Amino acid sequence: MIRAYELTKRYGDTTVVQDLDFTVRPGTVTGFLGPNGAGKSTTMRMLLGLDAPTRGRSTIGGRTYAAHSAPLTEVGALLEARSVHPGRTAFHHLMSLAHTHGIPRSRVEHVLDLAGLTPVAGKRVKGFSLGMGQRLGIAAALLGDPAVLILDEPVNGLDPEGVLWIRNLLRSLAAEGRTVLVSSHLMSEMALTADHLVIIGRGRLLADTTVGDFVAMAGGASVRVLTPQAPALRDLLQGPGIDITGPTGPAALELARPTGIEADELEIRGADAAHIGRVAAAHAIPLYELTPRTASLEQAFMDLTQESVEYRITAPEPTGARA
Repeated sequence: MIRAYELTKRYGDTTVVQDLDFTVRPGTVTGFLGPNGAGKSTTMRMLLGLDAPTRGRSTIGGRTYAAHSAPLTEVGALLEARSVHPGRTAFHHLMSLAHTHGIPRSRVEHVLDLAGLTPVAGKRVKGFSLGMGQRLGIAAALLGDPAVLILDEPVNGLDPEGVLWIRNLLRSLAAEGRTVLVSSHLMSEMALTADHLVIIGRGRLLADTTVGDFVAMAGGASVRVLTPQAPALRDLLQGPGIDITGPTGPAALELARPTGIEADELEIRGADAAHIGRVAAAHAIPLYELTPRTASLEQAFMDLTQESVEYRITAPEPTGARA
C-alpha cells in the first residue's frame, strides 16, 4: 500500500505539490493523472525518496522507501527509462542491479523474457529504440518481484503490441494482490487498464475515485434515440431530472438506410434505455435506434482539469485569415 499524507513540495516561492493526501491500495491498478505540470513526477519522486517533501510524508508498505533494507524487492519503479549506461547490454544492466540485492541470474533471464527482450539481451542499450528502452525499464522494475510498482508513463514509445502487453501485465500484477500506481497521458488506455484514479491539477488533489464513478459524475451518460414520432416521445418523457435535446417539429433527418425512412434524433439524459423503450412501447411509438452512450474518461478528465491546465494550445488562424 502507498500512502501520501499532506504531501507538499515547494521550490522557492513556487508550490509544485500541495497537501496531497491519498491511498493506493493492493489489488488494483491506480491511474495517476493530471495535465502537464500538475506535479505527478514530483509526487512520484517524493514517494521514492528522490525528492524531500517540504511538508508531509509518504509511506510504502508502512515505511518510507529509504527504510526498506532491500528496496528492489519491495518497490519496483520506472521514472526515466533512459537512466541506463548506454555502453551496457540489457543483460549486464539488469545483472548490475541484481548483484546489489543478491537476485539470481535466473530472475534476470525471466524478466528479460517477460519484457520480450531476450533476443536483444546482448545488445548495447545505446542502440535501443524508445520502446525497447521502456521495456528494459519495466524489466528493471520487475526484477525484485516487488509487491508495489510505481511507473511513470510506461507505455511511452511502445507500439500497439507493447501497449497491449503492458496493459495485460499491469492487470495481472494487480490480480495477484500487488499495488500498482501508473501515470499516463493516454486516457483511452487508462480507461482500459485502471480500476481507480487519483487526479491532480496544479499540485492539488482533484479526484480520488473509481473509473466508473468518475465518468458517471461527469454527467455525460445519455441515450441516442431515432424515431419518426420524436415530439410525442419527447412529451411523454419530460420530467424532473430528464434533459432532452433534439428537434421538436416534424421529422427532418433522413436516415442513410435503403428504405429511405425518415426520423428525428433525440439525445436523452436522465433516463436509461430500458425506461425509454418501455414508454415508447406502451404508446406504440416506433424506435429505429436506442443506443446508450457513456461519457469517455478523456472527456470527463478534460472537463475536470480545464481550470488546471498550465500550458494551453492556441488554435492556428484559418488560412487566409490575415490581411
